Amino acid sequence: MTSLAKSWLCNACLHRAVAREPWHTKSSSLITRRRSYVTTGRPFRVAIVGSGPAGFYTASRIISRMDRAKVDMFEALPVPYGLVRFGVAPDHPEVKNCRDKFEEVASSPNFTFIGNVAIGNQGNHFQGCTIPLASLMRHYDAVVFAYGASKDKKLGIPNESKLKGIYSAREFVGWYNGLPEFADLAPDLTQGDEAVIIGQGNVALDVARMMLENVDVLRKSDITEAAIETLSKSRIKRVHIVGRRGPMQAAFTIKEARELMKLQGVSFHPIDMKLLPPKLSELSRAPRRLMELLVKGSTSHPEHSTKSWSLDFCLSPTGFNGTPDGQVKSTTFERTSLQSRTDPASSVKRIGEKLQIPSSVVFRSIGYKSVALPGFTEAGILFDDEKGVIQNDGFGRVLQADGNSEGGTVPLPGVYCAGWVKRGPTGVIASTMQDAFITADAIALDRMVGDSFIDSEKNHGWEALRTEVDKDKCRVIQWEDWKKIDKAERERGLVMGKEREKFTSISDMLGASRLE
Repeated sequence: MTSLAKSWLCNACLHRAVAREPWHTKSSSLITRRRSYVTTGRPFRVAIVGSGPAGFYTASRIISRMDRAKVDMFEALPVPYGLVRFGVAPDHPEVKNCRDKFEEVASSPNFTFIGNVAIGNQGNHFQGCTIPLASLMRHYDAVVFAYGASKDKKLGIPNESKLKGIYSAREFVGWYNGLPEFADLAPDLTQGDEAVIIGQGNVALDVARMMLENVDVLRKSDITEAAIETLSKSRIKRVHIVGRRGPMQAAFTIKEARELMKLQGVSFHPIDMKLLPPKLSELSRAPRRLMELLVKGSTSHPEHSTKSWSLDFCLSPTGFNGTPDGQVKSTTFERTSLQSRTDPASSVKRIGEKLQIPSSVVFRSIGYKSVALPGFTEAGILFDDEKGVIQNDGFGRVLQADGNSEGGTVPLPGVYCAGWVKRGPTGVIASTMQDAFITADAIALDRMVGDSFIDSEKNHGWEALRTEVDKDKCRVIQWEDWKKIDKAERERGLVMGKEREKFTSISDMLGASRLE
């Protein structure tokens, strides 16, 4: 057993996995006695909830590593790919190349895509299906939650929810990428010429770039035509990207910063040099290059620029100020002081000095957040509401309360998680891939050593579960249906001189899926 596993597990993971005893539990009615799947001849059925990178990379690894494994992937929308479709900036088409790998996975006879079907959450769109979590778990040996982060964090400061013109970055990004949930967002970029983005991660820089980039450049991407129309009318000329800490503590990467620096006709306001480490030459390569880029600034000079942007450091938002008719007009900040200019983990303290930055539109970009699905409590799944993650052992095994130890936890047999709902909304697609592989490897190892999975006599996957779906009320989208939607979007885009023009309504997606 050990020699077999060594070819695809690191020594540390292998030692940990082989050393522990198989899991037994009495606390969940869904799980009973231990069973081995090493000798059984029937397929090993896995349900994956979510069709983004975490879901597809988990499916890929399971299919390639496990004999007789069959994967059914559930997606609440009629279209796959999650944040690859709805989160990646439209002017970053190279990042979406992972779709080729996902297409390869979907072509496997051991893979089934089940779109327009939500698990637990009540679908609120036309002909959408909802399957209770308990029903799903009755039909599978293992369930993997990979549904990402569907909410955003809030600042919790005065007027955040009262004034017009304050949006979350998640809403704005979903809107210009065609996410049906935000198709009617209609952000108003005409009330003034200054915008404030609170947060200094890569998403914040994406939002800034969309407002500062030449619209004619964006026309060639798969950004929606509605977004092009809105951006064409935008009056925004000045963008502030604001963070509580300093340059060394900012979350954006050099690639995104460099792209903004190179925008034609857009200049960068110099940063306060007193916030930088005293000796850049003594920094390690990655932070040194980033700091040097910030010092060098943009390729466009202010006198030749029609737009500009800045990174405003050491400012903590305390409230929003509005006009008499309820439109945001400025944001109040309190200055902060860094404990260390050099330490990337440095904390800050407020120093009492306040200032206002004009802002006719504000975007909150302080992170995404996952939420628990209905049915988690009944299934024994522990969810950390504060962190927005499913509690797990770090390898993707979901935890439940230990009935034999007060406050203790043990893995819940057959239940796993991957991606942002596992580790939080951090990292890029490559790190999500590695994380998904770790979860898939844990499933494969658990099966190999004979650990417990979900015990049911009805583990026949989608073939059995679909009998519980009301076909008269629900329209289930299979991969062949998605290909019709994909074809129709590409044909729409061809007319406009772009790769695709996305459907932004569920009804239009479903209509395209019926085309011959």
